[in-house]
Amino acid sequence: MFGLTRKNSPLLGIDISTTAIKLIELSRTATTPAPRFRVEHYAIEPLPSTAIVEKKIVDPEVVGDCIQRALLRSGAKTKRAAVALAGAAVITKVINLPAVLKDAEMEAQIQIDADQYIPYPLEEVNLDFNVIGPSPNDPSLVEVLLVASRSENVDDRISVLESADLTPMVVDVEAYAMENACLMLMGAQGDEKGAPILGVVDVGSSTTTLHVLSAGRIIYTREQNFGGRQLKEEVQRRYGLTDEQAAQQIRDGNVADAYESEVLNPFKEALAQQIGRALQFFYSGTTFNSVDRILLSGGSASLPRVDALVEERLKIPTSVANPFSQMSFSPRINSQQLMREGPGMMVAVGLALRGFD
Repeated sequence: MFGLTRKNSPLLGIDISTTAIKLIELSRTATTPAPRFRVEHYAIEPLPSTAIVEKKIVDPEVVGDCIQRALLRSGAKTKRAAVALAGAAVITKVINLPAVLKDAEMEAQIQIDADQYIPYPLEEVNLDFNVIGPSPNDPSLVEVLLVASRSENVDDRISVLESADLTPMVVDVEAYAMENACLMLMGAQGDEKGAPILGVVDVGSSTTTLHVLSAGRIIYTREQNFGGRQLKEEVQRRYGLTDEQAAQQIRDGNVADAYESEVLNPFKEALAQQIGRALQFFYSGTTFNSVDRILLSGGSASLPRVDALVEERLKIPTSVANPFSQMSFSPRINSQQLMREGPGMMVAVGLALRGFD
């Protein structure tokens, strides 16, 4: 988005998250009956806690160096890259425009009308749009997704890529990268009218975000202040571990004898409550009163049996998202390790898929 697009060329999907740089490159191995992909390169490089604060880049030099290390570790030679902005940094609005307008005319009309939707001076924002399709209420109109962000947010992402000698080709939005990855997982049914209503819960370090998809499109997003950091900090406090030790032992599932009953299970219960609360906000603010399925993503989705507990508490079929479940792997890839990282790689994969739009 924001005018930085190039299609049908492999891209490095680079998720600049609060805790790590997650980088992946895909190739397409087939297009029918459904697109198939192969993982060519990937890397995950931890970020110091001071580099990204509230999803804003505060130390661009450290972030750029981290991207460069991830690139070297991955072995990727591709220089084109896609990154994403956090939802809080973006304003989105679906508007209706005459279907007869050509792209250039549509762009001109949006520039004229944009100040109705954007609470900042237009010279301070990057603006882009995407035609969704015919308006369900009037065939003479089309629905257009308008996306805007302050230029500094876009420029920060671009500058750290360029500092790592990469060429920024796409600046997307995390929610739409997640949507892209979910559509790949759902296959052809994702964009059908009768497709299940899917609640995608992305459990990040400090926030948990609910995205609800209907007919392949995100129709609702809600972010809550809860994430894997609470679990890590409790492990640090209770067992006297460093940040790095706590993170590693949680990943390994080897913390302490009473860890599961005293720390892990209460955290999973709290997560289920947070998801239930987010769903209640969705139901009360829309015409929907249920979702058909929950998909868990993010690093904490890899916790043992967290999907089973959420399903039991909320009475909704729940599974863990893994974008690599239907992919093949280059011989250089440690597939077992990457499969374990899958739930936390959804945004990076969604960005890499933009190269095949």
